[in-house]
Amino acid sequence: MLLDMAADGFGDRPVVGRGGDGLTPVRLRELAAGGARLIRDSDADSVVYLAVNGPAFHVALFAAARAGVPLVPVNYRLGAGQLAALLSNHPRALGICDPEQASALRAAGLSVRSPAEWLTDAADADGSGDPVESDAPAVLIYTSGTTSAPKGVVLRHHNLVSYVLGTVEFAGAQQDEAALMSVPPYHIAAVSNVLSNLYSGRRVLTLEQFTPEGWLDLVRSERVTNAMVVPTMLARIMDAPNLSRSAPALRTLAYGGARMPLRVIETALREWPHVEFVNAYGLTETSSTIAVLGPDEHRTALTSEDPAVRARLGSAGRPVPGIELEIRDELDAATEPGVSGRIWVRGEQVSGEYAGQGSATDDDGWFDTRDHGHLDADGYLFVEGRADDTIIRGAENIAPAEIEDVLLRHPDVLDAVVIGVPDEEWGQRIEAVVVPRDGSAPDPDGLRAEVRKALRGSRTPDRINFWPELPRTVTGKLVRRDIVATLTAERP
Repeated sequence: MLLDMAADGFGDRPVVGRGGDGLTPVRLRELAAGGARLIRDSDADSVVYLAVNGPAFHVALFAAARAGVPLVPVNYRLGAGQLAALLSNHPRALGICDPEQASALRAAGLSVRSPAEWLTDAADADGSGDPVESDAPAVLIYTSGTTSAPKGVVLRHHNLVSYVLGTVEFAGAQQDEAALMSVPPYHIAAVSNVLSNLYSGRRVLTLEQFTPEGWLDLVRSERVTNAMVVPTMLARIMDAPNLSRSAPALRTLAYGGARMPLRVIETALREWPHVEFVNAYGLTETSSTIAVLGPDEHRTALTSEDPAVRARLGSAGRPVPGIELEIRDELDAATEPGVSGRIWVRGEQVSGEYAGQGSATDDDGWFDTRDHGHLDADGYLFVEGRADDTIIRGAENIAPAEIEDVLLRHPDVLDAVVIGVPDEEWGQRIEAVVVPRDGSAPDPDGLRAEVRKALRGSRTPDRINFWPELPRTVTGKLVRRDIVATLTAERP
């Protein structure tokens, strides 16, 4: 439906790729119809996409929809064992992958095409899709597995369409608008960006390999007006020495996927006064964004002298239309403003469903995000981290985020994470891992003193470790289990 609306509404406007030779919605619809024929002829029950982003991904998403089967975008950085285990869940899939991954898919019994072959064959095939039920599975996305084994999240057509209709204005983009997407196809933001930008009529470009220089070059050469980044990307852009950050055409920059250090967003707001910043908080299980901190709220918070208003620069904003949000305590009772608890959400776009496990929503449709947070008096959401990340030291619950915020404010600290490590006396001890800025050598006792000055002594790290970098996913999420495993092995 969304593709048909775009094709009928602005069919000759390029919406995928470079301005000179991009795909129009009409051409995208033709390729999707041809791709759907290929899927049906192969008797596939799903489409596994194991390649970088680009036009082939767009065609695969809509072709799978027209064929009535789910698209399964897979992390192309997985190891051989992890990939084989995941592919065993999809033995009847049609595979689209880069050539170096073809043998793994064939070993799993899949028929395989490269992205180029997929586009060529789709162009040569004729076909049209039958109507698809709104509750049919549209996409199956595996979670990043940063704290546990990856799970397949089932997103149905009505979940994704609800998200788009509730947050995007049809044909709302101007003819010259172009969006740059710098997240891989196996992330929910990639799927939601394809749908929302198509629905608004905005051309989408992709960047396969991020570097600050490459990102800015593409922004300038293609006159990108809208972009989405993860916090580590924006930090690298802002921190790169001797780099011209001129981006005159850029109008809106959205960020999300992980916590944004206040230092970075404050720098970006001052560096690009002409850009509107948007913080989007969401999960795979919620079909992307469920809360937004908008442009005016960013600027107001930056310049406000009211501490409560200024603090909102570190918030995720307020719920988007169609989303209900509650903070609940350990007894499932709603908390008062300012009191931390688990973040629960409800709405049409919320799936909360896992392949082979069914729905994780309660009888009233509420989904436990397993994120900790609190609401302020005006309904702004502050996300404090995963519930699994909470440190319990001597029966006191400690959110790593508040300690990390103090460390990241230090001028010699580039990156930081705080975790709980098993301890016989306290249950858990607090350890921090800090990545120093190039050329700096922060003093661990000095950093601990900064935390003690800003927070209570019980929240001061027992030890600070210095590493050259932190293990993160491509979307900027910390792989905490790897950090815990390393520190535990070092100090049993």
